Amino acid sequence: MKEFNSADEILDFAIAGEVEANKFYADLAAKMDSGAMKKVFEDFAAEEAGHKAKLEAVKKGQLEMSIGQDMPNLGIADYAVDIEPTPGMSYADALILAMKKEKAAYRLYLDLAAAAGTEELTNLFLALAQEEAKHKLRFEIEYDDVIL
Repeated sequence: MKEFNSADEILDFAIAGEVEANKFYADLAAKMDSGAMKKVFEDFAAEEAGHKAKLEAVKKGQLEMSIGQDMPNLGIADYAVDIEPTPGMSYADALILAMKKEKAAYRLYLDLAAAAGTEELTNLFLALAQEEAKHKLRFEIEYDDVIL
């Protein structure tokens, strides 16, 4: 399993995940018949773009990132979702994939918060984790209401 070796690798991975999530939600929004769900996915796409901006600010040094030598091993495979979106994906499958992606992002940000060396950065990662948890809950509610 590949491990992160530096703070920049962690940030690059997290930023790439936010870019992927933004595109996923924007693409999903374009496929929605329901105006309400289209808006939900557009809002999530915008939130993921905001997460990317926050992480890029850390990378540019606008927030200090200090991770010590005792940083836990953060294996990339721990945060990867093994399902890929497909053009003909059903709404139910898209919701399941979205839930899995949000859960993986939540776990990543919790682990990053634990490894962060500053209170400001810890709080940023905890806030991002909380936002990802809210996204997952929204998808769970939608799945329960519409699919089940």
